[in-house]
Amino acid sequence: MLFFIFFCALILFSNAVNYHAFVHGIKESDPLVAEQPQPTKPTLTDHNLKLELVSQGLKLPTQMAFVGPNDILVLEKNTGMVKRIVNGAVQEKPILDVNVATAYERGLLGIAIAKNHNETAPNSNIVYLYYTESQQDGKDHCTDSATCSKQYRPLGNRLYRYDLVNKKLENPKLLLDLPATPGGAHNGGSVLIGTDDKIYLTIGEVSNRKTQISNHQKGPPPDWRGGILRVTQDGLPTDGILGDSLPLRIYYAYGIRNSFGIDFDPVTGELWDTENGPGFGDEINLVEPGFNSGWSRVQGMWERENYYGGPVAPDKPDNLVDFGGKGKYSTPEFVWNQTVGVTAIKFLNSDKYGKGYKNDIFVGSVKPNGDLYHFDLNTNRSGLDLSGQLKDKIAYKYEDLKNEVLGNNFGVISDITVGPDGYLYIISFTKGDIYRIIPR
Repeated sequence: MLFFIFFCALILFSNAVNYHAFVHGIKESDPLVAEQPQPTKPTLTDHNLKLELVSQGLKLPTQMAFVGPNDILVLEKNTGMVKRIVNGAVQEKPILDVNVATAYERGLLGIAIAKNHNETAPNSNIVYLYYTESQQDGKDHCTDSATCSKQYRPLGNRLYRYDLVNKKLENPKLLLDLPATPGGAHNGGSVLIGTDDKIYLTIGEVSNRKTQISNHQKGPPPDWRGGILRVTQDGLPTDGILGDSLPLRIYYAYGIRNSFGIDFDPVTGELWDTENGPGFGDEINLVEPGFNSGWSRVQGMWERENYYGGPVAPDKPDNLVDFGGKGKYSTPEFVWNQTVGVTAIKFLNSDKYGKGYKNDIFVGSVKPNGDLYHFDLNTNRSGLDLSGQLKDKIAYKYEDLKNEVLGNNFGVISDITVGPDGYLYIISFTKGDIYRIIPR
């Protein structure tokens, strides 16, 4: 796979523009890839800030996590390798290499790190990895995002716990074994340790729209897909928000088509997410416990003039699945009318760029060219501080967001995180680079 050349143009013209469009089996020899222009360098719109190249040469990196200052673990989607970057240098040998299915959005997808509180290893780390496990790397085959061959089908989308010992990940423990079929798309992938020390994990509907968790009253029972799941750091269920039976007990939120980003507001402790729409209606949501995002009956806003998106089902969404009143639908805090393939979301819990950025939201995307968005929050932090053309919470065209774009030309942003130094770090999936934003 060629990761130094933008094939974002392929995404622009595909149907249901999302993450799977740029991770699906594109080869260097493919004519459409060969015709794409060489990528330009990422730039920032705030001239008081500048970009610094931290590391390069990675192959389709998805997410990263800091072990310590200048010490990063980063995942490669298709190789199944966990690479360690020390002082900007990618170490020669990976600290772990697992077998992953790779069609569309399958692969090595999510990482989170926690301190080991065991008295026998007080200074060690626990690493949580989420990936589409396979018997062999890249043997799975899908003819489209929803149709895959039964031969070499993945073993599952799985969450593992590892101990980071002597520069290696050891002692794997399987915590969650989630569906990885019928399709290759919408596997989610973000893993986050919450303010309650629980693990939060996003998983999409994996191209299966028949699940009850997708708001069909007469549908089958919940099936581990289409939501934000929450378990303890040992993989055990917590207090159920929507119900006491499994898997319902581990759902923190549901009705989610697919999400590549979750983060907690450092001020309020509330969870936020990004969600991909089916060619329209990409969302930013405030995710309260029991949140219902509406899929597959609603995506984006309902009944807005000149809005391209709206409900997917023909009937008004006033009879969504609510699990006896325990689940609650709420409209998004922001919507892109034309999908941008929204990805990572991160709060900057730092004042390194001044008060104008502290505790604000930063969001990554695929389109138009790997943009980095910056949003202020309103006074009570229950929504975004929007005005002018964005006052109705909808961007009808890319130009409407020109004042919210902090950076562009990143190719495809797959992750944003805050380092121990308080600066933002950004992964370019297509370039294979990691950047840091620093003051001039």
